[in-house]
Amino acid sequence: MKIYLAADHRGFKLKGEIFSYLVKRDYDVVDCGNKTYQPDDDFPFFAQSACLQLLGDADDESRAILLCGGGQGMAMAANRFEGVRAVVVRDRAETVLSRKDNNANVLALPADVMEVDAELWQSIVDAFLQAEYAGLARYERRNKMIDELEGA
Repeated sequence: MKIYLAADHRGFKLKGEIFSYLVKRDYDVVDCGNKTYQPDDDFPFFAQSACLQLLGDADDESRAILLCGGGQGMAMAANRFEGVRAVVVRDRAETVLSRKDNNANVLALPADVMEVDAELWQSIVDAFLQAEYAGLARYERRNKMIDELEGA
């Protein structure tokens, strides 16, 4: 399982901490940017980079973790890509449900909240990488419906 990791300036510090945390646990981590701290960078480019690499990965178990100040911007950008199911979560229970029920493959974290509580983000990251998708027929049907939605 590869983990594609990306952050804008507000998530940059936490991205480094998460990168180290994952490498120590023997995950194959790909840094999708930003590679240097740039206070005026824009998160959509990093979401795009991580999502395209994730979608191009042959391993269905690979995931992406995206960080920005509130998490929502990264999630909105990521969810523009068919096959991406990005979620913003704030605790372990939400994380497990997003994996079990929705097969979330992209985790968007609110760095402004998470960077002050290492125990919290570690439990969320662990749950995101360890929780398994239940794969029930109704979940499959709903995920397919999401991928087929079209705007008006």
